[in-house]
Amino acid sequence: MTAGVRLIIMGRQGAGKGTQCQRISRHYVVPHISTGEILRAAVREGTELGKMAKQVIEAGRLVGDDIMIEIIRERLEQDDARTRGYILDGFPRTVAQAIALDGIAAERPIHVVLDLDVPRDLVIQRISARRVCRDCGTNYVATAQKRDPWICDSCGGDVVQRNDDTPESISQRLDLYESQTSPLLKFNGQDGRLVEIDGSLSPDEVFATLTVAIDQARKNG
Repeated sequence: MTAGVRLIIMGRQGAGKGTQCQRISRHYVVPHISTGEILRAAVREGTELGKMAKQVIEAGRLVGDDIMIEIIRERLEQDDARTRGYILDGFPRTVAQAIALDGIAAERPIHVVLDLDVPRDLVIQRISARRVCRDCGTNYVATAQKRDPWICDSCGGDVVQRNDDTPESISQRLDLYESQTSPLLKFNGQDGRLVEIDGSLSPDEVFATLTVAIDQARKNG
């Protein structure tokens, strides 16, 4: 596929952003830049940023704008993002971050902002069933047939529920999304680059809708 896609994907936690970002990344041959993965890597490595982020993440809060903006500025200056484009997943989360991103991307503007719209009750159901490999990060879905121990099919690591996937943490994150991130829908809708996608459809149907929206935005841009 032709490269050069620059997009933001939004949606509540559990809306399916990770799955769709992987498919979009392969389809358009562009890097998937997940701020959550960047932060979790920093936590595992024990960097100064990781130590700061760990306390915030474990409390169910969002990392401050200044830190996140600098992380993204550095990442978008890397060769793959400059030449091929990127998918931003988890950034921006606030209007202040969005304004900063417009400045960072001034020479190579964002093509489209995609919002995966999934009802809150369905999101809670999805996240509560989510499991992840502690070692390689492969995602799984828990079913009625409990596996104990649960071993990753990819690397043999332990498959566990993330500490921040408890009902209390989920509810807190969703409340934060509504109060801090939802205003981005209005901000990004001002110039017509926001496209809402029904994220409650099947993964294949969602992907097909996403690619139509992306291709149209690239033609217009």
